[in-house]
Amino acid sequence: GIDLTFVGGETSLALGIVDEFERRGLALIGASSLAARLEGSKAFAKDFMQRHDIPTAVYRVAQTVDEAISILDAGVFGDSSSPVVVKADGLAAGKGVVVADNRADAVGALREMGVVVGAAAMSRIVLEERLSGPEVSLIVFCDGRNFATMPPVRDHKRIFDGDRGPHTGGMGTVCDDSLLSSEDLRRVTAEVIRPTLDGCADEGVPFKGILFIGLMMTELGPKVLEYNVRFGDPETQVILSRLETRLTEVCRAMLSGTLDGLSVKWRPGSSACVILASEGYPSTPRKGDLIKGLDDVAAAANVQVFHAGTAKNDDDDFVTSGGRVLGVTAVGDNLDSAIDSAYGGVAKISWEGMQFRRDIGRR
Repeated sequence: GIDLTFVGGETSLALGIVDEFERRGLALIGASSLAARLEGSKAFAKDFMQRHDIPTAVYRVAQTVDEAISILDAGVFGDSSSPVVVKADGLAAGKGVVVADNRADAVGALREMGVVVGAAAMSRIVLEERLSGPEVSLIVFCDGRNFATMPPVRDHKRIFDGDRGPHTGGMGTVCDDSLLSSEDLRRVTAEVIRPTLDGCADEGVPFKGILFIGLMMTELGPKVLEYNVRFGDPETQVILSRLETRLTEVCRAMLSGTLDGLSVKWRPGSSACVILASEGYPSTPRKGDLIKGLDDVAAAANVQVFHAGTAKNDDDDFVTSGGRVLGVTAVGDNLDSAIDSAYGGVAKISWEGMQFRRDIGRR
């Protein structure tokens, strides 16, 4: 008796849950298994961008670690002091990317990454030039032909303030229209979104669902860092906090191919999310620490706490049960007020070893 299913996880999409639901005549929001290759294989995504003239970084694909090292030694990305980005080809829960400062760091990442993400994700390896500029993400509702853009959002991937330390699944986000100028948005639409959807259709795989585009705004214009085929975490928290149109209406339009007839409305202002993580995250997060202050923050205006890595103990109290534990999210009339409200909520919460960044939206 379920009327509509919405898929959140990339693994289910890559394995073909949409194809199975469609075979059974069931309504489901998400990308087909073939369309999900845009996220499921970084090598496929890069080749797709090249086929359809979508701007992205110079790259090479290797089948083995030794081949990847040979590519580095050949000087494709500069000399031994040049930075390079190392990516596992397959799904890696946000942990399959290392931005190496030089060849030695890149080789170290290549040798260690298989242990972190597993052999399946490392069946191929993508090496990329390191791009420079502000990062921003644009997420799009798609019905196969038409699309509706969401407000731009910026994630903070590294664990420590000042963008230091290892990459994580995301330590916080801000959502503000100023992250992309009107001209930047026009260029992203014309040079990235439209060619991506047209390319999928031309290859016989219309894209329906949520398309997440990670961008670097370089001096030469927008370039695609990555595709995801679902909402991001913690991007979703700040974006949907501003959505005024009922999400079910948007879903119906995506299913019926009528997004062009729907005006998706957003709350004016801004939003911010600060992730609270366990001690030891992202490598070996500690579990079982008692979380205090949730009732206090629940009374705060314009602040919402999203649970991620939490569980209940025998006393029915919330304890940590994963790496990223809570997402403290706030909306405001402007970005400063949203950030201040989010950190006001953070100040009410505590547990032993709790860690979070103090510069979300402020760098």
